[in-house]
Amino acid sequence: MAPPSGIIVPLYIYPLSPTTWAPLYDSISAYPNLHFVVIVNPNSGPGSSPAPDANYAREVARLNSYANVDTVGYIAIRYCKKPLQEVLEEIQTYATWAHDYVTTGLGVGGIFLDETPNHYSSEAAEYLAILQASIKSTPGFLAHRLVIHNPGTPPDAALANPEPDLILTCEEPYSRYRSNEVQRRLRQLHYDRTRCGAAYLFVTELFGEFYERFGPNSWTVFIEALQPT
Repeated sequence: MAPPSGIIVPLYIYPLSPTTWAPLYDSISAYPNLHFVVIVNPNSGPGSSPAPDANYAREVARLNSYANVDTVGYIAIRYCKKPLQEVLEEIQTYATWAHDYVTTGLGVGGIFLDETPNHYSSEAAEYLAILQASIKSTPGFLAHRLVIHNPGTPPDAALANPEPDLILTCEEPYSRYRSNEVQRRLRQLHYDRTRCGAAYLFVTELFGEFYERFGPNSWTVFIEALQPT
């Protein structure tokens, strides 16, 4: 039997105070058997400083204190058009967050690569392979060193297999996910059945700024629906 789906949280909300992320902390604490992958995004990436500001440092360390949470850092790669060296430097910045992890609890366990391409080219494949190798080998990342791609739609099979740990295959309404086009693209991925499934989900009733706030009604309903039985 496949394990239940976990929750992936695009947490693009600035932690102005220790209560800003309270809905997330409440859910993490209430459902310790539910796994959360939380994407932190200080400034469309780690920002220009070697370390996050005090508010982010405090709250990322708090996220890392939960056994059922993997925290990953956000980087937008602009469909492989962003200069490769710039992305590698951002990966290195996230990795250095954990230089004093025992004392601070600060660090991330992988990288969320936003705006990855869904159409194959040899140039894109090479670009992504370099990032994959960097994330998996750079000292400083915690736990699983997750590599997550977000093309927003099912990518060409050659971009999906076997490199990233997770791929976000539908960043659209559920009706679009159920469409013949998306389902056909999913079937073309040719993954082994052991790697096929909705490992992580994110659902909201919001139609705008849905990564910058918690859905007033959908957040709690969504969490309860995924509670392991």
